[in-house]
This record gives sequence, C-alpha cells and structure tokens, in this order.
Amino acid sequence: MPVAPDRQALDVDGHRLILTHLNKVLFPRTGTTKAAVLHYFVQVAPEMLDHCAGRPASFVRAPDGPDGQTWYAKNPPPGLPDWVTVTQVASREGSAPYVVIDSTASLLAMVNLGAYEIHVPQWTAAGGPNAHDRLVFDLDPGEGVDLVLCCRIAGDLRQLLAEDGLRAHPVVSGSKGLHLYVPLRPAAERRASDYAKALAVRMQRERPDLVTAVMARAARPGKVFIDWSQNASAKTTAAPYTLRVRPRPAVTAPVTWDEVTACEHPDDLRFTPEQVAERVTEQGDVLADLADPAAAADLPDPVRDRRRG
Repeated sequence: MPVAPDRQALDVDGHRLILTHLNKVLFPRTGTTKAAVLHYFVQVAPEMLDHCAGRPASFVRAPDGPDGQTWYAKNPPPGLPDWVTVTQVASREGSAPYVVIDSTASLLAMVNLGAYEIHVPQWTAAGGPNAHDRLVFDLDPGEGVDLVLCCRIAGDLRQLLAEDGLRAHPVVSGSKGLHLYVPLRPAAERRASDYAKALAVRMQRERPDLVTAVMARAARPGKVFIDWSQNASAKTTAAPYTLRVRPRPAVTAPVTWDEVTACEHPDDLRFTPEQVAERVTEQGDVLADLADPAAAADLPDPVRDRRRG
C-alpha cells in the first residue's frame, strides 16, 4: 500500500497552504495523525466559524500532541501567513495582537502550526471587551461526581435562565464537564459577570449539597462547581467544536437538551472527532441559535437581580 504524502499543498479560500508533517501521530493511544486532525477541522469549519469569527483567539499549541511540549499562546505564532486576520486588543498592559479565526483557511493555518485547541472570549473584536454578546457557565464536576450530575444541575440552571427570558445551549466541554451558553444583546462586562455570579450563588444557596460557586478546590469534592468567572473580558473558553488536547482526542461538542436530560453515564456524551463530524453532517449545527442575532436577549434589569435573594 502506498504511503500517503507527508506534505501537501492546498488551495483554501483563495489562499495556498503548505500542510506539513501529515503522517505524524499526535495521539498514540488512538493512532490519530495530524492529517486526521486537519480533516476533522475541515469537516466542522463552517459550524465552528460561526462561533469563532470576529473574536480574538488564543490557542493551546501542542505540535507533537499531548505527550509533547504544550503551551497556551495568545500572540500570533512565527510562520503565520500574512493574510491571516490579526486584531489589536487593548488591555491594562497595553495593546497586543491576536489572531482572528474568520475563515477555513485561517483555521487550517493555525492547526497546521500545532494550534489544536482554540479558545475565544464572550465578546467580539468589533464590539470590544465591554460588549459581551454571550454568557457562559462552565459546570465542572468535583471529585466523586461526574458529568451526569453536571447535566442535572444544567437543567436547573436552564430553568432559572428561562425565567429571566434567556435561552441556554449545552456544550460538552471535551474534558469532564459541560458548558452552557446564552446569546445576549451586547452587555457591559461588569453586568454580564455580576449576573452570572449571582445566578451561580443562587444555585449554591438552593442546592448547597450539590453545587458550589466558590473557586477554591477544597470546596468542590462531591459538588458541581459553576464557574461564572469566564464572563470576565480577560477570560476565554474552549470554542465550540474545537479539539481538546487530551491523551485521547476529544471535542467541545454541542448537544441537545434531550441528550443532556437522558444522560446516565459520562460516556453517553463523550464524542470522538469522527463522531462529531458525523453529527454535524446529520444534524447540522445544533448550536446555531447562539450565533443568530435574532436569538439574543437582554439581561434582566439589575434591580430585579438584587431582589433574587
């Protein structure tokens, strides 16, 4: 059987990419090669771009896979093609350049450079860090509990959000827990963050045996930690459909509420890249409403927030 080429030229979105080290095995436990990783991102690119485009991206880079050197990167890497969109983001430390994943070509360019995990904030470069257009809650199971309890807590959190006119969308994190996203009409960072924290604290107050809103790891055993802090402008979350750099390849995968409700074992909502690509082919993007401006809602009035308890 002929050996597949280790290097290939590809024309994408009018740009020419030279893809390299295609036969490198990145995940030895499954034999997953760099070519397979690139193929996965090609398959889900249209859906993934809806949730990444316009947002300054950060990356987990792992050119040799999870068993090699791994680091979190914010600045554009050496070797990045000059046609990839880069935006300047202001911070207290000054202005810094960030890559924007706004096309299949730019996505593949970063993956080709070993950026296999993509993270984005809850705001766009156009709106700025004080105009959050979505909320995110990261439900993280502590020692002794798992994704099944996260799904139960997610259903309760969904109900509280619905009472405020907000619609939550579940996404399996690709690690141990579950993300809940809520599309918003742009809101100030402080307001979005305060609302998310207030809701997490309310959940902790109502279910102290199962929920904590406290960052300290000592508070987490036997409970689900509702991480509200990722709504700070400086924080990012693993983007929907991104690969996760884990011993076995996993994906941050959008799921339906029916699947969340029916979950009886963590494996029920654990997907390989191949399975996620197949789900997208069969179902489309079940997270499409998150990127639809018509689905966005206003945060409730701050006075009402204070009356919660």
